[in-house]
Amino acid sequence: MQLPTDTAPAERAAVRPVATASATASAAALAGTVAGAAALAVSELLAGLVAGAPSLVVEVGAFVIGRQPPGAKQLVVGIFGTNDKLALNVLVALIAVGLAALLGIVARRRQGLARFGYAAIGLAAFLVSLPDPLVDPLLALLTCLVAVAVAILTLQRLLAIATPAAARAEMPDWSRRRFLGTSLGVGAAAIGGGVVGRLLLDRQRLETPPGVPALPPVAAPTLPPGTSLEVAGLTPIVVPNDRFYRIDTQLLTPRLDARTWKLRIHGLVDREVTLSYADLLAMPMQQQYVTIACVSNEVGGDLVGNALWGGVRLQRILDLAGVRRGASQVVGRAFDGWTCGFPTLWLTDEGKEALLAVRMNGAPLPAAHGFPARLIVPGLYGYVSATKWITEIELTTLEAFDAYWVPLGWAKYGPIKTQSRIDTPRGGVQLPIGRVAVAGVAWAPERGIAGVEVQVDDSPWAAARLSTPIGRATWVQWLYPWNAVAGRHALRVRATDGTGVVQTAAVQPPAPSGATGYHTISVSVG
Repeated sequence: MQLPTDTAPAERAAVRPVATASATASAAALAGTVAGAAALAVSELLAGLVAGAPSLVVEVGAFVIGRQPPGAKQLVVGIFGTNDKLALNVLVALIAVGLAALLGIVARRRQGLARFGYAAIGLAAFLVSLPDPLVDPLLALLTCLVAVAVAILTLQRLLAIATPAAARAEMPDWSRRRFLGTSLGVGAAAIGGGVVGRLLLDRQRLETPPGVPALPPVAAPTLPPGTSLEVAGLTPIVVPNDRFYRIDTQLLTPRLDARTWKLRIHGLVDREVTLSYADLLAMPMQQQYVTIACVSNEVGGDLVGNALWGGVRLQRILDLAGVRRGASQVVGRAFDGWTCGFPTLWLTDEGKEALLAVRMNGAPLPAAHGFPARLIVPGLYGYVSATKWITEIELTTLEAFDAYWVPLGWAKYGPIKTQSRIDTPRGGVQLPIGRVAVAGVAWAPERGIAGVEVQVDDSPWAAARLSTPIGRATWVQWLYPWNAVAGRHALRVRATDGTGVVQTAAVQPPAPSGATGYHTISVSVG
């Protein structure tokens, strides 16, 4: 007798539903990260190759800067110094690839939703790039579309590779190795492409701006003998352009065309005036040495410098328009709408020769320092006076308008405070016993420096030797020969301005009106 065969298990196996295969969460996150990096790299390459195309990282960073809360500027500058822009670029890129990683995980189950997420990020990047006057809206749209397409296609391809193949007893599944290799390759290409794109973009922005004619010859003031002390490690009395500090809200150096640049003078004036770059160069010019400083400079910091600035007297330009009675504030406005403002009374004080500068240390004003023109107002911190890439001067009242930094918690008036700094020796160094040159710089623009004193530990203050001052608007170098004895010592410095007021010992942070206190370092001898 033939026994019945039980085929139920095989039949059940044949009809059992098969679970839909998908990539693991970690693989999907990696795929999303790589897709986001590829999209950013494409935008950087397009921005570097095509003038007017936006860097999406830069545009989002500019959006963040424009909406920073009070106190953010000093916090960031205090941590990163002049690398604050690099830090913001990196942060924006990391957040972008982080969001892309999350969308990669979403795409495991709902690829349509992930595509929508990438499209939404692209739309947001497009919208924040529109206010940038140096970005072409059509190129911005094309850049965002290409970046989104690259992100979606890269994600789809990587997820397809990461999805496990059906199990085969006779053949191992190589998809994991293939996925990792492809991800690493695409990721490396994205990093390389992004770096190349940013280098091209930086080079594009730092090249000599278009339309720069030969500047008319202007006699430079002669430096009197003794203006520079020959001490190793001491900051030069005139800081070269490529070493001059730069603090502003621009993540990329603006590159304005002098052929189309205009300066509009308006507001409380008798007649509105518009000047071209050629008009400006045709006016009488002068050159003067001026020390400028950033209000964010910490005690002992390097956000200060002295240069030979050349241009047209600001008062001469204002006279063309005729300042009306009642105007109490001069507002400088940059090409992107950034503003600063200072009292008109500052211009009427004797000796305060504010300039609309087109030269820096004898050369055309570098793009990084405000080409085609910028304001230089001796005695005032840059946040209230030194408008770079200026396109407007508005006469208004102090009550009617608060410039960019004032609503963010910084003081409305910004006279530079008396400060001094030890350049050499550096804090923490080991010194030999014997004669040591302690040297540095001191500044109180528009008041001048009458004296500098050094204190070693708790000993009495001792006078330092000063360089010959160039003028009241510039810093001086100072030198104190110290007979160093064995041990650990504290060195501190203070200055007295030209009015006889001694630099305050009270410690105050840069916000809201400039740091105060004595620069103090510690050294070991022996």
